[in-house]
Amino acid sequence: MTLITRLIVSAALVTSSSLAVADVLRIPVGSQGIEQASVELPERGMSAATVTARWGEPVARQDPVGEPPISRWDYPAFSVYFERDIALHAVRLHQPRAGNTETLIREAD
Repeated sequence: MTLITRLIVSAALVTSSSLAVADVLRIPVGSQGIEQASVELPERGMSAATVTARWGEPVARQDPVGEPPISRWDYPAFSVYFERDIALHAVRLHQPRAGNTETLIREAD
């Protein structure tokens, strides 16, 4: 590569890198998930019958996929993943709060 080509490529890289912009979401420490922490979740190893007895029928059931068959039951505050009829994992769902004060700040890199 000639010196002029190198200078042109370097100038293009420097110019393009200054145009990069990123979105940053700032959430105060400790303010996320406070209300959700009180939601009791099914534990690993619970049977589907036990989950139904304690939390009732799910809002939706996703059909099993793969081998072993993995299915998902959706409740208003969480989802439960099953292998056959045994709970593998429960996940809290995001519950937006009214009057949320989170701000989105645009920063240049």
